[in-house]
Amino acid sequence: MAVWGSVEHVLGSAVFLGLCAALLVLLLLLVTPQRRPGFPPGPPALPLLGNLLHLSMKDPMPDLEKIAGRYGNVYSLFLGNKPVVMLHGLQAVREALVTQAADFAGRPQGLMLNHVTDSKGLIMADYGAVWKEHRRFTLNSMRNFGLGKVSMETRILAETAHICSHLDKLNGAAVDPHELIHSAASNIICSVLFGTRYEYDDKTLAFFISSFKENARVANGAWAVIYDTLPFVRRLPLPFQKVFRNYAALKKMTRGIVNKHKMTRIPGEPRDLIDCYLDDMHKKSAMVSSLDEERLVMLLLDLHFAGTDTSSNTILSALLYLTTYRDAQVLCQQEIDSVLGDRPHVSYDDRHQMPFVMATIHEIQRVANIAPLGVFHSTTRGTTLMGYHIPQGTMVVTNLTSVLFEESQWEHPHDFYPTHFLDSRGEFVKPEAFLAFSAGPRVCLGESLARMELFLILVTLLRRFQFVWPRGSMKPDMRPVFGGIQSPQAYSLEAHPRRASQRRCSYISI
Repeated sequence: MAVWGSVEHVLGSAVFLGLCAALLVLLLLLVTPQRRPGFPPGPPALPLLGNLLHLSMKDPMPDLEKIAGRYGNVYSLFLGNKPVVMLHGLQAVREALVTQAADFAGRPQGLMLNHVTDSKGLIMADYGAVWKEHRRFTLNSMRNFGLGKVSMETRILAETAHICSHLDKLNGAAVDPHELIHSAASNIICSVLFGTRYEYDDKTLAFFISSFKENARVANGAWAVIYDTLPFVRRLPLPFQKVFRNYAALKKMTRGIVNKHKMTRIPGEPRDLIDCYLDDMHKKSAMVSSLDEERLVMLLLDLHFAGTDTSSNTILSALLYLTTYRDAQVLCQQEIDSVLGDRPHVSYDDRHQMPFVMATIHEIQRVANIAPLGVFHSTTRGTTLMGYHIPQGTMVVTNLTSVLFEESQWEHPHDFYPTHFLDSRGEFVKPEAFLAFSAGPRVCLGESLARMELFLILVTLLRRFQFVWPRGSMKPDMRPVFGGIQSPQAYSLEAHPRRASQRRCSYISI
């Protein structure tokens, strides 16, 4: 009997352990993300983590390239339990953003960026009536304040004169241009939004720029991925909380600027975008409208961040490439001198007579690859893309890097080669695969302003200075620092007044 009892105990324990193992397997199966039939394929996912271990947090772009090579140009990953459809290459990206634009015009919700901004700005607002009203208002207001007109040229050239003055004072000494260019780009968009220009050592300007930089660094790094993947850690005192604190301070400062405008504005005589918004808000007070002061603050922060970070990092990339590729710098300068002659300053219309300069600027945008994955999209309804079914509300990521470096689209995709944007007659052309500003309804709102800034600032600087590396300096690292908005590595250069042309920036008052 004792032996039988012992056997019965062992069998009972084995059954219990077997049941526990079966329950554990069942639990793992339940929490392991599974792809539905017809959904884009992709690598197997882990419970809770999804496909996080398939990607490097420092720079996931090479990993995404490998996964696309195995699973195709439309594939899927899991961010925790959340499915994400990845689009690789021109055909897939254009099919989604242009051919089926309305289906892919949404923004994913429930991410850290949504929670930081309350989804009230333009960037992360979902596709709908509120977003459309604010985008329409912003485009109209920016046109009224000179976007594409002489008045906007004046603002940009006035700020460029301050850059030139700063470089003149250095007398050719080595300088890291990052702070200077970030400050100038911020001032240009501030002149449109707030009607204000800050000195480069102003504490308010410094706070805006440093907060934008820190938020971008955290929001595009591993801690944001952890926040988005593991909801149960969101209240813990981890580094992503710094983004929320920064944003609260940015909102407070911006709200203070709005309040000053409310006290000093004259209805019907707008000085800047804030006044335009307040005018429209009061006109529509008796109508159904989404305009309100909280959304105004969020809109201003979105536009200020986007107008500062993207333009400044593109200009910094331009200086990096033009200083490295001196032949391109010299050819640009020759074309600039030929077109401008003795005129005091450049006009945006001059771009039509400067094909090589235009080609060089576009090639810099291509290789700089400022927004490698664009801004994330989501489907506004269930749809089909290249044979795959994608349910409503699915996050969609457009790999713009794969388009800007696609071997079938570019003659020398991995080289700096301005001829990509010149035809056989030497005229400027823009290939279909140039999607630096994305495409479709969510195309970059500030594209026109960014194009004008790049042309006017770079032409003015190249006309006035020769950019060279400091003597004895090491070859610069051309690889960008990965992020939602990529930036060039830190570097220093020297700006020497051109001996062939001693023209100085013309100082323009606004």
